[in-house]
Amino acid sequence: MSELRNLPKITIAAADHARLSNLVAGTRHISPDIAEYLTRELDRADIMESDCEPSRISMGSQVEYRDEDTRQIRSIRLVYPLEADPGNGLISVLTPIGAALIGLSEGQSIVWKNRSGVLRTLTALKVKPGSSSARYRDM
Repeated sequence: MSELRNLPKITIAAADHARLSNLVAGTRHISPDIAEYLTRELDRADIMESDCEPSRISMGSQVEYRDEDTRQIRSIRLVYPLEADPGNGLISVLTPIGAALIGLSEGQSIVWKNRSGVLRTLTALKVKPGSSSARYRDM
């Protein structure tokens, strides 16, 4: 898998890492491809005890990113699945793009596969910290 060779360094807060690991374990049978991808991202992430880096994408972050293939810029909020509302810019971490965004910092780019299996590149442009709903906080 050559697209996995030059992946950017990512960092995830320990609390998000634990919640996301539990989420992946509970959804493997529903979305095995996305669960596998998110698991790989979690496995390669540096884990921080606290969520103190505001320019890093974490759960609840408001993110502006650019699709490097279309040059389109989009603003979304990264959320847990029950909060997802793509029409209103609330994108689940259990989507290919959500899993690709987690842990990136402003200015970083990543190659990811869309639902059709096509490789795309996105760049995180701006990150504003946010808070995700408490629905999954005790996972």
